[in-house]
Amino acid sequence: MSSDRPGVATREELTALVDSAGDKLVVVDLRNPDAAVEPEDQVTLAIAALPSADNRPQAIHAVWDRSNDTMPLDSLETLPKDTPIITHCGAGGRGQKAKEYLQLKGFTNVLNGGGPKDTELWEVYGKK
Repeated sequence: MSSDRPGVATREELTALVDSAGDKLVVVDLRNPDAAVEPEDQVTLAIAALPSADNRPQAIHAVWDRSNDTMPLDSLETLPKDTPIITHCGAGGRGQKAKEYLQLKGFTNVLNGGGPKDTELWEVYGKK
């Protein structure tokens, strides 16, 4: 089922971005493995592990900092500003905040993919 969260892209939008991006696509996983900080993330981490070179080669992990509404940009600093990016968390709330944050930082091709809870959307990009 597709998300009804504000800002989460449609399946069609995500499919178009994934298809056009090819190996230039970057998926930014904002989930926090610390259950004390983000207990809800434990549910989606059971569905889909955090990215690694083995399981999601086009994804990076950058925990969203709720207290400062920021995320580390180290892994994105060298990317062209038009790099196709999909942000996600568990279901899309932090994914939307990260999308807006990246747009403020000059990135122009960013979609919020929701997260593993949105199975219809996750199957479009979840293995990237």
